Amino acid sequence: MSIDDTRPKTPGETPADGPAANRADSPADSPFRHERTARDEAPQFVLPLVVRIEKAAPPTRTDALEAAARAVLLMLADERSTGEGEWAQAMRDWQDARIRKVVRRARGAEWRKASQLPGITVTGPETPAGEATGFAPYAEVRVFPPIPLDGWPKELAKLQVSGTDLDDPGPPPAADPGGPVLWLSPDLDMSAGKAMAQAGHGAQLAWWELSETDRKAWREAGFALSVRTPDAARWRQLAVSGMPLVRDAGFTEIAPGSSTVVADHPSLRR
Repeated sequence: MSIDDTRPKTPGETPADGPAANRADSPADSPFRHERTARDEAPQFVLPLVVRIEKAAPPTRTDALEAAARAVLLMLADERSTGEGEWAQAMRDWQDARIRKVVRRARGAEWRKASQLPGITVTGPETPAGEATGFAPYAEVRVFPPIPLDGWPKELAKLQVSGTDLDDPGPPPAADPGGPVLWLSPDLDMSAGKAMAQAGHGAQLAWWELSETDRKAWREAGFALSVRTPDAARWRQLAVSGMPLVRDAGFTEIAPGSSTVVADHPSLRR
């Protein structure tokens, strides 16, 4: 494991590790390298995400995963996150260290209070799955600028990490073969919150690998994407395809170094 396990661990923390950890062309300073790097010595930050889960109508699992991935992309692409933007320094500090994401849940007044903090809320699009009794018509996820590991605002610090177990009313439709897909490992049993963070990692790896032209096209398409789980045979093919591969730090739920997501974007296929 490339992160110092002797330091305090944040509950629900899901740092990402290596895009295809053994790829020969991985940049030496990649935040996702599996080997220990200077990023482990830098002050550590986390990107908070909050998913709205109302008791009477929670989102479907797939909607929540896709909304989390789009939220990460919107944060990366936002003008406030680059150059001299108001979030730019926090984004640089976060990316100078390990790329950590924590997903918490909120409902009712908790959600309204969290929504008042600076950030970006992702909703929809409305899906047929949302018409099923007992499910929200779409997921709502709010992403906030990175914060120090020990610097959570009170409105977010009290939110729960556990309890993000979500379901789908049935198998999701097949992914658009011509669009970006974040493929989840079929070998791992992850809570929805854990899988949301992993989907966000995968989306971020894809973003970093794309050219400016491809980034612009994806942004203009509203960061359309799918999150799906392939069968075991297809997963084995994807894992050695050369497309970005997320390996988890193993702080929660799964073993260190577990391959969790392949980031499949049309421009990255070989």
